[in-house]
Amino acid sequence: MTAVARGCVAGVLALSLSALSGTTASAQDAKSVALAKELAAALTAAKLDSIAATDPAAPDAFVGALYFPGQLLVVSAKYAVPALLTTRLMRKEYRDVYLDLNGAAVAHTKVFIEDPGADGLKADHNDNQPFDTYEADGKRVAFDADWKKQKLSKEDYLKAFAVADERYSQMLQALLAELKKTS
Repeated sequence: MTAVARGCVAGVLALSLSALSGTTASAQDAKSVALAKELAAALTAAKLDSIAATDPAAPDAFVGALYFPGQLLVVSAKYAVPALLTTRLMRKEYRDVYLDLNGAAVAHTKVFIEDPGADGLKADHNDNQPFDTYEADGKRVAFDADWKKQKLSKEDYLKAFAVADERYSQMLQALLAELKKTS
């Protein structure tokens, strides 16, 4: 086989592998991966199971996270009585802020993310492994790489993933900033 032929075969093989792993590339590029891992490590080091902060992305909104080893549950929303949550933040009552946001958010302002690996969002997942979910405006997307089951095109699925990853990254940054203030 000539060098040119080997080069062509290698190129075709590389393109084929690239096409097959379209969602894998986007998962590796997710902004939330490093941030989620950093938050999980910081919460473990601080011996905390929750953290909350004001949400710089939305006026009168808050972000809260509940952390279990290997799992992050993160919520952002506006709250009907923001002064109550501001007081709870000053008192470092982070779990209460999370619970209030999760249970009594102002309608249509809630964003909820389940990150079962506490390792950022991934557009694909291994079989028999939990997958990440994103809920906003009453719509839930499961990042289980089965967009057809959710009645989405692959393009819409990847767009939803990009939106979710961006929003999750913003939420994680706010939580990390708060955690650094408390240290």
